Amino acid sequence: MTTFRELHTAPFVMPNAWDAGSAVLLQASGFPAIATTSAGIAFSLAKGDHTLPDGAPAVTREQMFDRIREITAASAVPVNGDLEDGYGADPAKVAETIALAREAGLAGGNIEDYDGRWLYDVDLAVERIIAAREAAGPDFVLTARTDGQLLRTPTSLADSIDRANRFRAAGADCLYVPGVADLDAIRTLVREIDGPLNVVLGLGPSALTVAELQSVGVTRISLGGSIARAALGFIRRSAEELATHGTINFAAGQIPHAALNELFARSAKG
Repeated sequence: MTTFRELHTAPFVMPNAWDAGSAVLLQASGFPAIATTSAGIAFSLAKGDHTLPDGAPAVTREQMFDRIREITAASAVPVNGDLEDGYGADPAKVAETIALAREAGLAGGNIEDYDGRWLYDVDLAVERIIAAREAAGPDFVLTARTDGQLLRTPTSLADSIDRANRFRAAGADCLYVPGVADLDAIRTLVREIDGPLNVVLGLGPSALTVAELQSVGVTRISLGGSIARAALGFIRRSAEELATHGTINFAAGQIPHAALNELFARSAKG
């Protein structure tokens, strides 16, 4: 099997799972790798993700890794972990999280440069990537994510590119600048960032396609929480149909019981 690091030498798509069942379904469609989604995992636990309303429950690192271990155990392909900001500002805390990621069977993971509200100071953000790299070892694929564009702060695209290149110099293998949905801007990211670029599809109303992103040189395409949110949207529409009309037209699209049994049995056998 191609290693996760080797995958980053050519374009590929990496959809995001939130539990063992979704992981098996995604890999059964032939994707060479999958990722976890902190949003999907949080929502499946009836908790919030990232910037939360006051008093909203958040997912702890322990809860997140409980689910990550379930996903890696069910997966026959490499799994990349959504590790948020490393669960702490201190570089030592980030290194600790990377060590846990390796123990959990992840082939790689993302480290964000903001704490849920604000971007970390760039020097501290670089120190955090250096610590992550030291903990990661040679095989773990470290992705550095910079969130200025997603946060809609005054951060310019040039500032995000500068952060990404600093992270690359600090040891990141892959770079990730979410919040950019314009193809020309993504082309600029590919040209100006010195390393493989991850772009997320499904974050907002963008109509970009896999083919378009790969045509401008994007190496890795992920889906974030979009499949999980779409699944929850289906549940709500199904419930509304049942409550309002008393019908179950939604059931026409279900996967047959026997087919799921067979799929999960094959997965368990390896």
